[in-house]
Amino acid sequence: MTQHPASVRHLDGPAGRLEARIDEPAGPPRAVAVMAPPHPELGGTLHDRVVYHATQGLLRAGCAVVRFTFRGAGASEGTFTGGPGERDDFRAAIDVAAARYPGLPVWAAGYSFGAWIAADVGAVDPRVRQLIAIAPPVTSYDFEAVIAAGKPVFLIQGERDHLAPVKSVQRFYGTLTEPRELVIVDGADHLFDGHVSEVADTIADLLSE
Repeated sequence: MTQHPASVRHLDGPAGRLEARIDEPAGPPRAVAVMAPPHPELGGTLHDRVVYHATQGLLRAGCAVVRFTFRGAGASEGTFTGGPGERDDFRAAIDVAAARYPGLPVWAAGYSFGAWIAADVGAVDPRVRQLIAIAPPVTSYDFEAVIAAGKPVFLIQGERDHLAPVKSVQRFYGTLTEPRELVIVDGADHLFDGHVSEVADTIADLLSE
């Protein structure tokens, strides 16, 4: 599927400009996904390999994708806050997505630290219909809002992830209501080294109509 990047280089965040990009599928989008990157203090930006490949999978599934870099990383302004400010950044990206694509369902997606932020914000935002968490760090952060929300949740997990151990993610998955999906990528670590294309394929397969 040919993608058509929109001419967006930033969005206005609560702490200043956030580096951003919007990609669109070849046909009319069926939803708009907001994609959050991994931890900004560990080099996480919208250009992260897993974020890029997740975006490709979402495009193949027919979604427009808004991806951005949290405050204090890449070309984004502001200072990292450890959660509160990054939630505000994600809400600002949802605002942009909802305004640009009125009437479309919003999906909240993220990788690692970004999976926590996306799921935590998306769980309570009424505009968000689905949550997509890649390597969710369930032993490091509180995912109770996701459990309580009862929204559709799709999890993608590396079999050899040392930061988000697969057994912990399986236990978390067991607390979720239907509809839910958990895909474990054989041999993959937290960075999905050698397996990033499988992230794209998994998302496209799970979420295509």
